[in-house]
Amino acid sequence: MSKLWQNPTDQSKTDTAKKVEAFTVGNDYLLDRQLVPFDIQASKVHAKAIYKAGVLTEKELNDLLEGLSEIEKAWEQGTFEITLADEDMHTAIENALVEKLGESGKKIHTARSRNDQVLTAVRLFEKKALETVLFGIKKTAELLISLGEEHENVPMPGFTHTRKAMLSSVGLWAGGFAELLIMQLEASSGIKSLISRSPLGTAAGFGTTFDIDREFEAKELGFEVPLFCSTTAQLSRGWVEMQFVQYLASVTVILSRLAADVIQMSSESTPYFLLDSVVCTGSSIMPQKKNPDLAELIRGRHAQVAGQAATLQSLIINLGSGYHRDLQLTKEPVIKAVSDTLEMLEASQMLIRHIEPNRNEMEAACTSELFAAEAANKLVKEEGISFREAYHIVKTDPEISKMLHWSEMINKYTHLGSPGNPGIKELKNKLHQLES
Repeated sequence: MSKLWQNPTDQSKTDTAKKVEAFTVGNDYLLDRQLVPFDIQASKVHAKAIYKAGVLTEKELNDLLEGLSEIEKAWEQGTFEITLADEDMHTAIENALVEKLGESGKKIHTARSRNDQVLTAVRLFEKKALETVLFGIKKTAELLISLGEEHENVPMPGFTHTRKAMLSSVGLWAGGFAELLIMQLEASSGIKSLISRSPLGTAAGFGTTFDIDREFEAKELGFEVPLFCSTTAQLSRGWVEMQFVQYLASVTVILSRLAADVIQMSSESTPYFLLDSVVCTGSSIMPQKKNPDLAELIRGRHAQVAGQAATLQSLIINLGSGYHRDLQLTKEPVIKAVSDTLEMLEASQMLIRHIEPNRNEMEAACTSELFAAEAANKLVKEEGISFREAYHIVKTDPEISKMLHWSEMINKYTHLGSPGNPGIKELKNKLHQLES
């Protein structure tokens, strides 16, 4: 069957035509396989809208809704195909409807364009994906909080510039990453707002003379509101997607930094965490190796998500208003970024479940230089001198720091967010509030 835009009598099969088709379609027909249920969801609502506008009879509406449900069932069973010749899911779905229903199947395309079709499907995909991502973030934060709670006051060195700096604790270390993830959950409201505006009914970006109830469409699809100006739809394409993927990259950078810590802090030089063999691999040549491959790939996969965000940012530069074929390329970065983020969240959860603080090594690593600042503070408190003077005294005589020990000091950190009071209880409460 012909493409939606193609003259049915044009059956050009020249080598050039085939190459142009392959280049312009790209892998869209493969990517669309993930978007089929969202396009069908939007098509059902559109059918109801054009029925309300007097385009369809009640029988035609019911036939279209039933036909779309049958196509969705075939997709679920893996029997609905989208081929290169179809170009995209829209053509494949409409062709299937025409094959089932004849002329009434062709009416589904009244008062709409592939422009608002694909944009609506992508926004519905993003809404669903964001829900799944947020669930994954919550689960990862919960695991970090549990780790921190179980080993709350186990001492460990804190680092600046990759050098030992001051006393920290497992609770404080795990809590820091958990709090970042909680902050990321709180920041999701902005992204939710961006992707909760329905583009359906904007057609090619300039509306239609059919009386389409766009508020009805938006409500039916679970959007908060429709985009008010039809021109906003194509202006938003890629721009919203860029910010959505940037949000995902903000999640994955947290996971990457967590993984980087685990890699370093489970090494022979700083064996503060023990890694279960299930999250490690061996070497093909060195029998003794136990490599933190899961953590390394979590660290590395962030680059892919950040790259997808950069691709989107570059794609929409210098595009004027209205639709441009360049915008077709905004679909793949979104789908890939979602997949990478969800896989990284799952891998991070496995990593957290399979690390164990090595308390003996951590305690032994909490040597006197970690207490230099506290030794200066002690002089300020006991002798009433300025911190600057105390700083120079301790710097000149490091032996002063050796008078302090982690077992004594950790109990003196009582203020919120310190090694002895890392705020685990507060983080649990905050996460519970977000869930309720």
